[in-house]
Amino acid sequence: MNEHVMIMDETAIRRALTRIAHEILEKNKGVDGCMLVGIRTRGIYLARRIAKRIQEIEGVDVAVGDLDITPYRDDVAPSNSETPQLEQLHVHDKKVIIFDDVLYTGRTVRAAMDALMESGRPKMIQLAVLVDRGHRELPIRPDFIGKNVPTSNDEQIEVHLTEVDQQDQVIIMKSRGEGA
Repeated sequence: MNEHVMIMDETAIRRALTRIAHEILEKNKGVDGCMLVGIRTRGIYLARRIAKRIQEIEGVDVAVGDLDITPYRDDVAPSNSETPQLEQLHVHDKKVIIFDDVLYTGRTVRAAMDALMESGRPKMIQLAVLVDRGHRELPIRPDFIGKNVPTSNDEQIEVHLTEVDQQDQVIIMKSRGEGA
């Protein structure tokens, strides 16, 4: 049986993304030369929301790209022997800010960096996540974090976004053993 607890509602997610937008603007002294890249699936929606917030705050548009890292994952067997086709992201000499919903082991981010490097040589790569749950297996640290949520290994974080799940919320799921 699973228990779940909501740790972020729609308002908390909106506030976290607004804060991240301000932090990106501050750290990069604006967004000139920046590009936001969302890891499919939910990362792309977070990147688009941040781009919208930046447009509202600064009145400037920032490029947003979509990244499918499936062919670069080390925990998924390749589905075929074809070379993956990357959407041309035009990342050469840009500050690229990668967006993901949850940072856990770091393997997804490593795969995203591998995919980005195949499409050009960014000037810099930064990482933004809605939730950092710890338990890193690789030396990866986010530059921008919506919420730190220390978890145990028997817990999972689920991010629900309106664009995919018809509601905005982040929940923590805990597996309960039989008889517990």
